[in-house]
Amino acid sequence: MGRLANMNRPAAVEIAYECMRFLITHNPTNATLNKFTEELKKFEVNTLVRVCDATYDKAPVEKEGIQVLDWPFDDGAPPPTQIVDDWLKLLNTKFREKPGCCIAVHCVAGLGRKRRGAFNSKQLLYLEKYRPKMRLRFKETNGHNCCVQ
Repeated sequence: MGRLANMNRPAAVEIAYECMRFLITHNPTNATLNKFTEELKKFEVNTLVRVCDATYDKAPVEKEGIQVLDWPFDDGAPPPTQIVDDWLKLLNTKFREKPGCCIAVHCVAGLGRKRRGAFNSKQLLYLEKYRPKMRLRFKETNGHNCCVQ
């Protein structure tokens, strides 16, 4: 039964933009944590952001040298301003320190990765009204600039 349940989990999705890499993944359980941690290592993740309440022990992930940040907010809602600010600071720090590194993110179910209609009206309205707060620029190892707004 456990094996069948794992087969229904959508695969992690990697998003790369210039010198930035992100891994959007599911929320593991303590039972699937070893496999989850191996997947993070395969993608060379150095930071994991949990945007839901903790449902598993983060110690085994941190033992592998992966920083775990807990920034929960309501499922299906847009992120609060403080979390957006913290996210931008994280990107600014991580991608300056190590361009090309990978940051993983997961919510409760990770359904928004591949499912049609995954964004609800609150989230779409947030995206429509979003205005950049700051512009992040990084130098890639090949000399090109990389930026996020």
